[in-house]
Amino acid sequence: MSASVIPRAECIAAARAVFDRALYRIALDRAAGLLPPETELVIRRAERAAVEGARHATGPTDRAAA
Repeated sequence: MSASVIPRAECIAAARAVFDRALYRIALDRAAGLLPPETELVIRRAERAAVEGARHATGPTDRAAA
């Protein structure tokens, strides 16, 4: 029965491939100006949140030393 089990790494690779194709399609539509304004707003908010999250993940920076 274990022969019908798909390995975890294979599942993750397949899911990432699907996700990457979807992101590529969204990027193409966005560059062509085909996304509705509401969708564009959601994407911008998500991008902003990702930048803020990355800033917080790296910890405080000592700007006085710079």
